[in-house]
Amino acid sequence: MIGLVMCGGKGARMDSPEEKLLIKYQKPVIQHVISALQDSGMFSKIVCVTSPNAPKTHQFVKTLGVSTIEAEGKGYVSDLSNALLTFDEIVFVVSGDMALLDDKIVRKVIESANDKELWTSVLVRKKFLDCLGIDAEYSIRCNNEECAYSGISIVNPNKILGMQQVQESYVVLDDKRVAINLNTKKDYDLLCAS
Repeated sequence: MIGLVMCGGKGARMDSPEEKLLIKYQKPVIQHVISALQDSGMFSKIVCVTSPNAPKTHQFVKTLGVSTIEAEGKGYVSDLSNALLTFDEIVFVVSGDMALLDDKIVRKVIESANDKELWTSVLVRKKFLDCLGIDAEYSIRCNNEECAYSGISIVNPNKILGMQQVQESYVVLDDKRVAINLNTKKDYDLLCAS
């Protein structure tokens, strides 16, 4: 399995002069994600998808010895679509802004997913996000409950042609390690309070 870290966004909502994934929460946020994947022992390779939007992040992950794919930086879906074309094994896709991610939750997500599915997305219940004080950007109904995407998916790129619509399966996991993404100053304040 490939660990694919999406880290080429502009981070515009953070409204910070520093690149979002280099903001420190004990260490740079992106380093927490990479360490969680490495420490899980679940991946044959870890790759970061970078773009011209975040040149310092690209340089930083290179200093960590992590392979990169340079995307065009036209958006998450476009960058992910192009990156998936380069792999022929299952890919664990994770947003680079999940500072609370750790090796235990990575293993739990992998164990919870059905490896026969084309695309499994990890969701968090909106009620749980509300309890944490997190605003859900995108919501979806799952099992008659309002949920939000966490930023983690497990994808079989061999069975997907481009980014055509595929049937998603879901794992609902109410855990702050997958619930907190660093998108805004408010998110950073919540992260620091964790």
